[in-house]
Amino acid sequence: MSDFANMLNDPYTELPFKIMFLTIVFLFGICIGSFLNVVILRLPKEDPEERSLTKRSSHCMTCGTPIRPIDLIPVFSWIFLRGKCHSCGKKISVRYPIVESLNGILYVLTFMILDINAKAIITCVLMSLLIVIGFMDWDTQTIDLVIVGLIFLLAVPAAIFTDDVKLIHRVIGAFAVSLPFFIIGEVSRPFIRKKYGEDFRAIEEGDTELMFAAGALLGTQAVIVSAFIGIMVAAVCGIIIKAITKDSKFAFGPYLSIGIAAAMLWGNDIAGWYLSLLTAQPQ
Repeated sequence: MSDFANMLNDPYTELPFKIMFLTIVFLFGICIGSFLNVVILRLPKEDPEERSLTKRSSHCMTCGTPIRPIDLIPVFSWIFLRGKCHSCGKKISVRYPIVESLNGILYVLTFMILDINAKAIITCVLMSLLIVIGFMDWDTQTIDLVIVGLIFLLAVPAAIFTDDVKLIHRVIGAFAVSLPFFIIGEVSRPFIRKKYGEDFRAIEEGDTELMFAAGALLGTQAVIVSAFIGIMVAAVCGIIIKAITKDSKFAFGPYLSIGIAAAMLWGNDIAGWYLSLLTAQPQ
């Protein structure tokens, strides 16, 4: 651990210093979150021009007026503008500051839990990618393979710069959840087609690919924890969604993303705690 990390975690370090560091982390996080909004909005587009993340400047979705630089300050511009376009006065979705704030909060939480190290940096990148997957899947019920590929690539620096997961557990983890998901998807497909007349799977391929990438990053124990959390959250939310919309089909990616994020921070601890309960000797 670096001297700076030791200083941050020293109980005698003055509180203002800790607040300053975490404030910088939050501000950096919301700036990245602003870019994530662009990715979430543009990446699902089919037109290459609309899909580009660099060629087009940000503009009002209603009137098309380019957004002024002063209005591009993450979170704060939305507050100052009272959630309305400065040109036409139409409402700007509250989801923009939510995504920005969520990214900043997750960055702060990551450094508070994991310290200043390589795993914390890798985890922050993962959190941003999961936000993109969660919101994009919520909108389109599709998971972009490029984002999944980036999560898989994070396993490389994780294997090099961290030592909490052995390589063999990364390999096993890649299949520990994704293989059962794939089998469930294949088996359920003909039954769903026969009953509902629609060609989709109980667990879509994008969800399977996401868990393959997550397993390579998290390892065996943590990816199983992530799947359990994701399934539990999805079950509760699915009941609520079905009660409101009367539709049993919903995006699974947002809930898997929640599970993966939680498992990256606490997965091995949760797995260790559960295994200790199973192996505990009765008094």
